[in-house]
Amino acid sequence: MATSLSIKLGFSWVALAAIAALSACTQPQAESSNPTTAKTIKVDGSSTVFPISDAIAQEFRKTNTKANIDVQFSGTSGGFNKFCVGETDISNASRPILLKEAEVCANSGVGFIEIPIAFDALTIAVNPKNDWAKDITVAELTKVWEPLAEGKIKNWNQIRASYPNKPLTLFGAGKDSGTFDYFNEVTVGNPEASRSDYTASEDDNVLVQGIEKDPNALGYIPFAYFEASQNRLKVLAVDGGKGAVLPSRDAVTNATYQPFSRPLFIYINAKAAQDNPQLKAFVEYYLTHVGRVSKTVGYVPLPAEAYRLATIQFTRGEIGTVFEGVPQPNVTIAELLRRQAVFQLSESQKSEPQKK
Repeated sequence: MATSLSIKLGFSWVALAAIAALSACTQPQAESSNPTTAKTIKVDGSSTVFPISDAIAQEFRKTNTKANIDVQFSGTSGGFNKFCVGETDISNASRPILLKEAEVCANSGVGFIEIPIAFDALTIAVNPKNDWAKDITVAELTKVWEPLAEGKIKNWNQIRASYPNKPLTLFGAGKDSGTFDYFNEVTVGNPEASRSDYTASEDDNVLVQGIEKDPNALGYIPFAYFEASQNRLKVLAVDGGKGAVLPSRDAVTNATYQPFSRPLFIYINAKAAQDNPQLKAFVEYYLTHVGRVSKTVGYVPLPAEAYRLATIQFTRGEIGTVFEGVPQPNVTIAELLRRQAVFQLSESQKSEPQKK
């Protein structure tokens, strides 16, 4: 019997309706009927989130020797392509799930639980030999990266007149990366719009290496990858209209590094977590330790309240997203907490019997 879902537009989220009689309608996989068989937990998606999930998986394997966890990265979009047809159990994401992706999940019978895990400060980096640029405005980034710039904006002095007449070499996320979507949403206003004449990769280490080797490089990478390579790269302060601000944990926490502060997520297949005790235990371990691990690998942990709400959400199996199916710049930690709380209040009201 096929399981059906529907997409519903709510106050500030796209919600997947509850899957009716899910256990009765879906046959358990053969592996789960044998307690001695450890089913592989498949994690894929964002290279930005990969260091967090990989570190937690390594820790979990030490405490649970029977756990078989495969953590890969193919970019946020690439990860959702697999997750929404049931090929993976957890999808790492550096942006919220898009409406078109949620629709694929719904059509495939994949109910997802959206868990925010940390914040990133998307970082604008140059080569250390660059002695002319200290900051850059969002408007200047738009001038460089918009589709109309392709083949035209090729020198540093075209960004700012005070910069030298030197060739401009660009490095950035590949099209399957959530970082690509988020950066373009911020700079161009369209997650799919970007010039294409640049070195693109879903592997952020490739971008770091490219920027490190080219004195004329300009690129954008997640903060954790900059922090791990800060002796090899130079960071630019970003002016979003209120003065230039360098990326840092404090700047993310106090909401001054805008619009390049962004939440990071994991998306969990709700049915898989219900059927696989090892997956359930892994997610519970993940939520207990992700604050510490996020900070260790170079991201900004969320307040304890966010993880408490996320744990409740996972335990209750609350399916849906608190976003509107698009990357949303300028979401602060405080706003993310508010959305989590509103979502849980809405879900609890749904479960209450209606008063006559």
